Amino acid sequence: MKALSAILLIGFVLAPQEFQPSLSYFTNRRTVTPGAAGRQNYIVIDEDIWNHARRDLADIRFYDLRGMQVPYSLIEQRGGIFSEEQPAKVLNLGAIKGHTEFDVAAGEIAEYDHIRLQLSAKDFVTTASVEGTNAAGQGRGTKLGSFTLYDFSRENLGSNSVLKLPPSSFPYLHVRLSSGIRPEQVKGATIYNVQEKQSAWTDVGLCHPGEQKEHSTILICDIPSRVPLERILFRVAPRQTNFRRNVSVTDEHGGQVASGGITRIRMNRGGTMVTSEELAVKVIPGQDSDRLTVTIDNGDDPALTFDSVQPQSIERRLYFEPQSETALNLYYGDQKLAAPVYDYAKFFKADPAAVKARLGTGTHNAAYHGRPDDRPWSERHRSLLWTAMLLAVAVLAGLAIRGLKTASP
Repeated sequence: MKALSAILLIGFVLAPQEFQPSLSYFTNRRTVTPGAAGRQNYIVIDEDIWNHARRDLADIRFYDLRGMQVPYSLIEQRGGIFSEEQPAKVLNLGAIKGHTEFDVAAGEIAEYDHIRLQLSAKDFVTTASVEGTNAAGQGRGTKLGSFTLYDFSRENLGSNSVLKLPPSSFPYLHVRLSSGIRPEQVKGATIYNVQEKQSAWTDVGLCHPGEQKEHSTILICDIPSRVPLERILFRVAPRQTNFRRNVSVTDEHGGQVASGGITRIRMNRGGTMVTSEELAVKVIPGQDSDRLTVTIDNGDDPALTFDSVQPQSIERRLYFEPQSETALNLYYGDQKLAAPVYDYAKFFKADPAAVKARLGTGTHNAAYHGRPDDRPWSERHRSLLWTAMLLAVAVLAGLAIRGLKTASP
C-alpha cells in the first residue's frame, strides 16, 4: 500500500500541467477594430505577432471588453491546384489542307477545363483551335477558343502544350493546329479538371541592391528570424524579356535554402505572340536564418535589372465574428499556453466577403507580470530530490549490509 502511495505521489509530482490563459500572463496587447459588425472579420498576422507570440501562434487570444474570449479560426491563405485527370483517346488524326486535325474523347470526366497534348515536335509555335462536339467527326461544333502552343528548346526558354479551356462537358473535342505540327508528332492527350486557388502573400524582410561578380548577381537579404519565409519574388523591370536565369539561395553558413529559376517570355513567332513568366523561387520549409545570400547566374548574358527582390511569407489570417462588439483586444506572448479548442474553428468556413479588421499598434501589456514558477516540484527542488534519493540508497545499502551480517554463521 505504501509503495502504491509513493508511485501516485511521484506521478502527481512529475505530471505535466495544463496551463490556462490569463490576461496577466500575456506580454503583448493590441486593439482590434472590426471592419463591420454582425459579419465575418479577419486580421492578418504581422511581424510584431510573429516576434512575440509562440512560433506556432498557439497563444493568441481574442477578448471582448468584458474579458470574455472571442473564438477564432487561424487559416493559411495557401493556394493549390487540385485536379482530376485521365488519358484521353486521340481519334481521327490526320491532315486537312496542310493542317493537323483530330478529335479528343473526354471519357469518364464529366467536366474538364484543361487538355495536355503529348507532342514530339521541337522549336515551334502553333495555334490550336478547339471546338466542343457531341460526336466524333461531327464537323463544326461549339467554339471554345484558340490557344498558343510552343517549344523554345533552341533558345532554352521552355515549352507549353496545355490548352486552358473554359469549363466544358462535351463528350468530344475537335482540335485544329495552325501549322508546325505534323500528325505523326501528336503522340497522345490528357484531359483534366483543375481547381486552382491563388495564394495570398505578405512581404517580410528586405533585400539590398545587388552586386555584380563575374557572371553572377549577388544580393543580401535580411529576414526577421521568427517570421516563416516561403518564397522570394523577383520584380524584373518590364522592359526586360526573353530570359531564363538559375537562382540559388544560401544561409550565412553556406547551406542551400532555395534553388530554382526565373523566366519571362515575350516572343512573336509567325505572327503569334507567346507570353509566359515565372518570377518566384520557393524556399525550403523551416529555414530560420536571418540573413540570406541570393545568387542569380547570368551566364554570358547581361545582368537583369530588378525593380525589387522581395522575401515573402504565406498570409495567415485570424477569422472571427465580432457580433455587436465595436472593439476587441488581441493578446499574445505566453510561451506556455497551448492552442485553444473552439467549436467555431471546427465548423469554420471562410466567407469570400469577409471584412478586414483594423489592427492597432503592438504594445506591451501593462497588466503583465508573468506566470508563477509552475515547473514540476521535481524541477524546482532538484537538490532536495537528489538528497532524498541518495539517502534512500544509503538506507537500502545499510539494510542490505545488515542482512548479510545477520545471515553469516
